[in-house]
Amino acid sequence: MGGWYWIGVALGFGVAIGVLLAAILGFWPLGWVVAALVAAAVGVAVGFVLPGDWAEAIAGGAGGLAGAAGTGRLVAGTLRSGGTRLGTALLLGVAGIGLAALALVPVVGYLEAVAVPGIGARLRKRAPQRYAGLRSLAD
Repeated sequence: MGGWYWIGVALGFGVAIGVLLAAILGFWPLGWVVAALVAAAVGVAVGFVLPGDWAEAIAGGAGGLAGAAGTGRLVAGTLRSGGTRLGTALLLGVAGIGLAALALVPVVGYLEAVAVPGIGARLRKRAPQRYAGLRSLAD
């Protein structure tokens, strides 16, 4: 396999690590920031472990940032709408493990790095600005 394959694997593993850490630390208001920083560091380490050098390390770090940033909004919205911490962490943790497995498929790691932050950005646009609550019943 060429270098492009291992860069994609490192990128996908970084995204998976970011998703996993954001799922675990997302209940805390600044948890996704801490998750992004830790995921970037772990992604860099994973990039060095894979057969490669700086390109894989940079891809792993960028993937960690992308995964945590994209998942942070999802975790916050889930908890705000009534989801439990443990349930959210378990479901997104399983999703993170699945993303890591899919990263071994050629080109999928690159797609993960685009899709996860894209989903987070889409959720940001669709979020209501204000919850009406039961005011409609007061009339």
